[in-house]
Amino acid sequence: MSNLNKKKESNCESCEFYDYDEYLDAYVCEMRLDEDEMARFLSGRTSSCPYYRFYDEYKSVHKQI
Repeated sequence: MSNLNKKKESNCESCEFYDYDEYLDAYVCEMRLDEDEMARFLSGRTSSCPYYRFYDEYKSVHKQI
């Protein structure tokens, strides 16, 4: 299966844009969405997040090896 046929993931907990906000005392998506994108997201009309990027905390270590 090629990468073009794969669905993008949408598991927020493993996304690099999903972070803890101390002011709100909650985890939030830090990706800045425009009004249309936010409306689609909140209505549940999106099957997967187009901005999902897997968070790899060891990314810099992999480059050193």
